[in-house]
Amino acid sequence: MSARAFVEEYEAALGTQDWSSVAPLISDDARVIFSNGSMLDGKAAIKNAYEHNFNTIKGEEYRIENVHWMIETADSAAYMFEFHWTGVIDGHETSGSGRGTAVLVRSDDRWMLTGEQLGPKS
Repeated sequence: MSARAFVEEYEAALGTQDWSSVAPLISDDARVIFSNGSMLDGKAAIKNAYEHNFNTIKGEEYRIENVHWMIETADSAAYMFEFHWTGVIDGHETSGSGRGTAVLVRSDDRWMLTGEQLGPKS
């Protein structure tokens, strides 16, 4: 799989709202910063936060678009993107969007997310 194919796989995995689909794509020592500023350090913390979101947002649809590659080598890659989501929270249609930056590393011939920062559109 190429780094570019990783983006499609990650988007699809998040769309399943099932951690077992997302987990193989996340590095054990990954760090994620959510739009609200909270930093998740390590796969266990990321799992807890993602599962909380999956349980809170019912029927979520998640999209990644306008991907711009900053660097792509044989063993690492970084890209910027826009994200959009819709779903139901407490019975109300809800949506959000923003921009993000992600860093990937190749491990055992597989691309994995090692860092991601999500934020609002400016």
